[in-house]
Amino acid sequence: MDTSNSHEIIANETTPLVPAKGSKKPKTPLPKLQIGILITLQLAEPIASTSIFPYINQLIRELGITGGNDAAVGYYAGMIESLFFVGQALTVLRWARLSDRIGRKPVLVIGLSGTCISMLCFGLSTTFWGLVISRCLCGLLNGNVVVMKTMMGELTDSTNMAQGFALIPIVWCIGGFVGPLMGGTLARPQDHWPALFSGSFWRNYPYFLPCAVAACLLVLALVMMSLFLQETLSTKCRPKFTSTTLGISSSPDRESLAQKPMANMSMRSLLTPSVVIPIANYAMLAFLDVSFRVILPLFFSTPTHLGGLGFDPATIGSWMALFGITDGVFQALFFARIVDWIGPKRLFCISVSCYAPLMAMFPIMSWILRARGEVDHAITFALLCHLAVAITWDMTYGTIFLFITASAPTNNVLGAINGLGQTSAAVARAVGPALATSLFAASKEHNLLGGNAVFVVLIMLAGGLRWLASQLPDEVQDRDD
Repeated sequence: MDTSNSHEIIANETTPLVPAKGSKKPKTPLPKLQIGILITLQLAEPIASTSIFPYINQLIRELGITGGNDAAVGYYAGMIESLFFVGQALTVLRWARLSDRIGRKPVLVIGLSGTCISMLCFGLSTTFWGLVISRCLCGLLNGNVVVMKTMMGELTDSTNMAQGFALIPIVWCIGGFVGPLMGGTLARPQDHWPALFSGSFWRNYPYFLPCAVAACLLVLALVMMSLFLQETLSTKCRPKFTSTTLGISSSPDRESLAQKPMANMSMRSLLTPSVVIPIANYAMLAFLDVSFRVILPLFFSTPTHLGGLGFDPATIGSWMALFGITDGVFQALFFARIVDWIGPKRLFCISVSCYAPLMAMFPIMSWILRARGEVDHAITFALLCHLAVAITWDMTYGTIFLFITASAPTNNVLGAINGLGQTSAAVARAVGPALATSLFAASKEHNLLGGNAVFVVLIMLAGGLRWLASQLPDEVQDRDD
């Protein structure tokens, strides 16, 4: 008997087939039910967080803490937004590591409940410090974003990860449509529907209605999660809900890695260049993006004589809603295709390069309005061009999530690595709103660079992000290998 042939037969039967280098693996179908539930839960988050944007500047004015100085509104609005991320930065890594031990669902329950309570407190606040405490509470109790991204990583593999993570910015875009539209429409309901909201309660708490509706959406999300979402942490899955029944692709190597205890890997051991570089990009991206997000409604609401557009809350909500829904539709239809076409690194670099024109268009719109004397077709066209550039910029999120998820050495530290990324991003977002709005207010008050110093500073920082983007690996690492 030819023993060499028998050994060859045995080897062929027991060794898993590995695709040749350079060949593409067939795409694994996404587990549609579980991912559908997950993105529905994610939708409640941006609706709640963005619903305050259309009216926060008017609320600050009505509290009287600026002494009638409209140019100083940005200081206080930025402080309120920053405090949420300060709270999140202090606790999000702990929530992420806790989810690696006790499971993803219990941490989501705490996060959704905390956000719900804080939204109700925000709507009932009649002092500046009441707003401060409610936003801090929301940040401290909120580990949802990092846990949901971790679950998305566990529900996908290297072949369908781009499709899965493309849904995250889409959900935030839809939330960015519904949230501002809801906040702008439902704020001060006694002015819009006096027959329905004529009681003294609505006069005393004119911004409670949008907060209450957001809280109801969070309660619905909590019920849906409790009933239908299955645990994805491998050590906490019930036997009948294995990775196969969940629709999660797996390999022997991936399953064995998932069983390694978390204690074997310290946080310091995770700080390798392959992990740190994507996280550094994410932190800088978060800083620049949140600066843009808070400047946008502030620029819309600033009086025209100070270089803004002078929009009211309803108009602000409508424009931000248009930004959100258009962005969401584009990401849904084209993001995964563009990633497959030009690759994640090239797309990230192109998107990052759009930040400079995004900032430059603010003073251009201000100049057009001063030249024309009123909001007309020229301003509308400029806003639509601004929207197109913002859509391209927004593709940065989907791509950087791919690099962060792929950088995890094992699946059982995916939560910790996402926690590190979210902590870094939360710190950046804590600094961003206060710094950006303060620079905006100082630029207008002291006429720095014609009132445009804030945009020049942000464009310079975007150059730093472009350099960081060049340090990313040329290809997304295959976690299955």
